Amino acid sequence: MKTRLLLPSRLLFGALAGLLAASCSAPRAIVATGKVTPQGEFRVAYNQGFNIASAPLSKATSTLKDAASQAASQSRVDYTDATTQLQAAALAYILDPVQPTADISIRYGIVPRLDAGYKYAFGSHVFDAQYQFLGPVGSVENPGRGAASGTTYASIGLQFATQRAKLPSLPFLSDINSLLNLRASRNDLLIPVIFSQSFGPEEEIGAISYGVVYAHSWVSYGFAPSKIYGSNNQIVSALPTTSRNFSSFGGFVNLKLGYRYFYVIPAVSLFYQNYGDYALLNGASTSLSGLTVVPSLGFQLRIPTAASRR
Repeated sequence: MKTRLLLPSRLLFGALAGLLAASCSAPRAIVATGKVTPQGEFRVAYNQGFNIASAPLSKATSTLKDAASQAASQSRVDYTDATTQLQAAALAYILDPVQPTADISIRYGIVPRLDAGYKYAFGSHVFDAQYQFLGPVGSVENPGRGAASGTTYASIGLQFATQRAKLPSLPFLSDINSLLNLRASRNDLLIPVIFSQSFGPEEEIGAISYGVVYAHSWVSYGFAPSKIYGSNNQIVSALPTTSRNFSSFGGFVNLKLGYRYFYVIPAVSLFYQNYGDYALLNGASTSLSGLTVVPSLGFQLRIPTAASRR
């Protein structure tokens, strides 16, 4: 038995549902520029985004919502095609949730072309580094040789995030989880290649940035239902923890605007992913794929130190 998720249907319901969800996914908004944090300098930032994924949106139908509500209120549920669809919906939200995202971060320039940082994404711990392979390496206070407005910078980043995944706290998804008892965890690797053009020397008044992104995710999940019965009139056996992984490919553009110490950064990223095939209860399976759009708005504060001024 196999079901295939399609692209969005019922977009309005999914979007409204996402607005109420709590952030617990790894950040995928690319708000960095091609220039890394100068050596000895700190940058503190806050970013607010919204993860809009087609796979879970396609499952947020009123029919499935009613089925979840009805099943949650019953003491016994017979396994049907609707049960398969409910599992597919739960996995779609775990793999790529429709919800707001937010993170706070701090970065430090370690050496002239390398910085590193930490983000807390309200449920996800994120560690990342960025290496600059093109452009001068000075600071706003001490511009590098050749730094001028319009200078091109380029870098490559590496971001690793880990979290215990869970369904957002929405009535529809809470009903599904009470029926399926889903447990999951995931790790995410993100590799952006970033190009930017400076506004002012050393991005004194900002920059425009664009590039491509490769991501890879590892997901472990399992179901442990207590009231779903199969055709043999026995409770359906739990699905033991199963591991899957998938790749995502995307692009992004962002705009950094401000002056010397404080910047506002609107950005948008677009990803495509084929999540692959996933085992479900009762020998069923599902296949998922889709697009994800991540608009965001960030705020960044530069904190020069004596070392960065030299």
